[in-house]
Amino acid sequence: MAQVCEMCGKKTQVGNQIERRGLAKWKGGVGRKITGKTKRKFKINLQRVRAKVAGTVKRIKVCTRCISANKVVKTQ
Repeated sequence: MAQVCEMCGKKTQVGNQIERRGLAKWKGGVGRKITGKTKRKFKINLQRVRAKVAGTVKRIKVCTRCISANKVVKTQ
């Protein structure tokens, strides 16, 4: 199943994890050097919620940002 919010369409993003060595110039060193870059994923905080969708109660995957913004009508 896809890691996508069904309300806003937010999904996993891709970025880099950067490894550095050395001492910063303002601390008296010669500067920080990049020694490696590794791909990584930024995953969204998805929750499975019982919500009212088009008049019927369904289980949907929603990000926590949509839940806190009250874009989802939760049911019990």
